Amino acid sequence: MARIRVVTDSACDLAPDVAESHGITVVPLSIRFGAEEFVDGRDLTTAEFWARCKASDMLPETAAPSPGAFQKAFESAAADGYDGVISLSLSGGVSATFQAAAAAANALAGTVDVRALDTRSMTMGLGLICLDIADRAATGAGLEALEARVAELVPRTRVFGLVDTLEHLEKGGRIGGARALLGSLLSIKPVVTLVDGEVAEESKQRTRARSLRYLADKALESPPLSRIAVADGAATDIDAFLALIEGVRSEHPIIVGQLGPVVGTHTGPGTIGLCMIPAD
Repeated sequence: MARIRVVTDSACDLAPDVAESHGITVVPLSIRFGAEEFVDGRDLTTAEFWARCKASDMLPETAAPSPGAFQKAFESAAADGYDGVISLSLSGGVSATFQAAAAAANALAGTVDVRALDTRSMTMGLGLICLDIADRAATGAGLEALEARVAELVPRTRVFGLVDTLEHLEKGGRIGGARALLGSLLSIKPVVTLVDGEVAEESKQRTRARSLRYLADKALESPPLSRIAVADGAATDIDAFLALIEGVRSEHPIIVGQLGPVVGTHTGPGTIGLCMIPAD
């Protein structure tokens, strides 16, 4: 039976205890507020990040981990007796994180069997893929089977985000296909999605309440689900949203977690993320 370690990055927004219980190693990105730099989850908690966002006029920035950080994680897995590593990264369409993981995998070619994969996803979309793969790895699935499973999950994983403003996405250069929304920034509460790993427009709603309803309907009208997660980016109406999706059923319990600094940097306070994987 193969022993495969799952490695990901902190854009997955998995709570530390959840990642640990599933045997998932998380390599952190860095967050910058001006000249100050923090390692995600080590120097700066999610709560501290949102407090800084609300108190500062300066928009934060993110920095991908170095290839060396991934190499250390891969080598650690080998030292712990794992037969291989499957590395699942934040979308290469919005970050250099995947390139760093791939460079580390190439550097270890012939010594540690690493499959570095771009999930084309982020926040709990990435997190849910990691959980699926970790569960399968725990049953003894090998690298080839796990890599094939990721290829199945990537196009099926759906990520939506209700953002309070597009200011962070615009200034961070992550606006992608949502650029058409910019002309009416002040009069809409946009819902965005991921299309091939890049941020794109999903809906223009005139009020926050309508955006909440629209986002909830995405879950309520979805085909049967395997996994679902909600990421709370310091949203004051998160409880109202959770009440709206109370009837949604999935094979695995709904996960409600915090939207972390990596994605939160580019979406801003008030974001609600909805991530889903349909049932097989």
